[in-house]
Amino acid sequence: MSDFSVTRSMRATTPTGSAFAEARRTARPSGWWGMAIFVATEATLFGTMIGTYFYLRFRTVHWPPAGVPEPKVVVPLVLTGVLVSTSVLMQLAFAGAQRARLGLVRVSLLAALIVQSGYLAMQLHLYLDDLHTFSPNASAYASIYFTLVGAHHFHVLVGILLNAWLLLRFVGGLTNYRLIALQATTFYWHFVNVLAIVVTLTQVSPSL
Repeated sequence: MSDFSVTRSMRATTPTGSAFAEARRTARPSGWWGMAIFVATEATLFGTMIGTYFYLRFRTVHWPPAGVPEPKVVVPLVLTGVLVSTSVLMQLAFAGAQRARLGLVRVSLLAALIVQSGYLAMQLHLYLDDLHTFSPNASAYASIYFTLVGAHHFHVLVGILLNAWLLLRFVGGLTNYRLIALQATTFYWHFVNVLAIVVTLTQVSPSL
């Protein structure tokens, strides 16, 4: 390895060096592309589930079936709006990392983590209420409803775990590897938040 490569690698383990490395980068890092491939596969999965939802809906006379209450609209839409707002916080964290502003990174990540955790707690409460009201194996509606919403909640949980891990890592400072991890996680959250809009609109569509 050349002296220049060694020096550049060492600089990438410091906040200013990481910002310098990011500014000099001419292509997306491998970590970002790995996340992009993962997002593409998950988008395909949810596209299949949403397609199944509407296929079943158009082949069923009563949707939801008798005995199942129509989905609420206001609360899910408000919660979705709250979750989507965390894309701004994630983007702020990434922008702060690009400028070696470690304080901004930590505060933005912590704020996003709190909001996202609150969202998931509220959604799990509503999910459990629905489980007490009707069973997933009671009808085609119940089956696809719980599968679709549950899968989305799981992806939110994955994002929360990623943010918690990043926050712990950033306690030790900013490095180039952590910056790339933050970039990939930010991209993941943008996907999850777009997905939240699509899933919520699908979920409440019988009441619209």
